Parts: sequence; C-alpha cells; structure tokens
Amino acid sequence: MRLSIIVPTLNEEAALPQTLEAARRACPSAELIVADGGSTDNTGTVARQGGAIVIAASRGRGRQQNAGANAAAGETLLFLHADTLLPEGAGAAIEAALQEATVVGGNFRLAFHPPGPANRLFALLYNLRARRLRHYYGDSCLFVRRQVFEELNGFREGMLMEDWELVQRLERRCRASGTERTVWLPQAVTTSDRRFSGAGRRWRYLWLWAYLHFLHARGVSGDRLAARYPEAR
Repeated sequence: MRLSIIVPTLNEEAALPQTLEAARRACPSAELIVADGGSTDNTGTVARQGGAIVIAASRGRGRQQNAGANAAAGETLLFLHADTLLPEGAGAAIEAALQEATVVGGNFRLAFHPPGPANRLFALLYNLRARRLRHYYGDSCLFVRRQVFEELNGFREGMLMEDWELVQRLERRCRASGTERTVWLPQAVTTSDRRFSGAGRRWRYLWLWAYLHFLHARGVSGDRLAARYPEAR
C-alpha cells in the first residue's frame, strides 16, 4: 500500500517545516504533496526543502485537496493540515487498519498544542464524538482509500466545512453498505490551537462553529455559508 500525504497551504512557511518533518518520520515511505493556494511567502521553497512535491491549485481547501489527490500516486490518501503533526508510527497504523478489507478510511485521536486545561477539555469532547458518533473533521487527519475517495467525487469545492461534508458522505456510505466501516486510531495527531487561542477568541470561535452547524443542519448549503462567512476558519 502506497500512502500519499496531501497538505493544503496558504502562507504556511512558519508551520510547514515541522509538519513535513513529522510526516517524514511518521510515514517514511509516503509521497508528500503540498497543494499551494497562491502563497506570497516562502511556502513553496520550504515545502521543496522538506521533500515535498509542490503543485499550484486554486485557493480553497477543497480545491487544493482535490488537486493534490489528482496528482497523487498512492492507493491511500491522507489529508494533513499544515499546522498538524503526525505521531510516530502513523503510517504503519494506517497500513495495519487497511489490512481489513472492510475498512475504507478513518481518522486519528486529536490533541491540541499547547497543552492546557481548556485544550485538553476540547480534545476530550472532540474525541468522544469522533470515536462514538463518527463525527470528525479534517484536523484529526482524514485518510481514505483512493478508490473510495474517487467514488465519492472528492471534496465539494468552494464551500465551508468541506471536510465535515465529505465525512458525512463517507459515513453514510458505510452505513448503507452494511459491511464497510471507518476506524478511529488511538495515536494522537497534534494540531495548533491558533484558530481560537485566547479566551475571548476561543468563545467567539465556538459560538460561530455552533452557529454554522445549526445553519447547516437547517439546510443552508456549505456554498452559501462560505459566501456569508468567508473567513470563518
């Protein structure tokens, strides 16, 4: 099984070196692809120095991840955010999980950096929902068999919460099949809390996150949400 790791970027020169170094250690034989959405800093140079193939893509995480998947050679695709670190042995854990033909993909346990009481609580709640309800997002590193990803037509482009929308389709497929399933891997990926660091910002982010999910549940499309909240993440 060949693994391709796809990292969407936009001005990530500061975070990317550590992310790529951790990915190489965790998955030494994996293909590394950085799908850049038009960075104006040194992201491309940093990515190449880190051993990644760099491709240009239209801005937007869904578009960038689809472009990376189209360029990938692996039978398994792992979508990795630029501020997220894979744990040692992640590649071997994915390979072991996919030895079972019924497993079509999955995600990892999530931890936030820096550690602290609020971040530990957030991670605990996130992981409970991910493990028991299979409700998870791209920051916990979604991996999926390439064939299944293509049959699902990849990520919806130009929309908000494109990772959650893909996860919903993937999980619905598993329930409908009666045989396919996804897995939650107990190794922890570590992602930055930069989106919501600071007490005031943290609660504003949580309020917006809950409100966006409420609108989505009421039938507001991800495309319309992206038009209304283009800087939500």
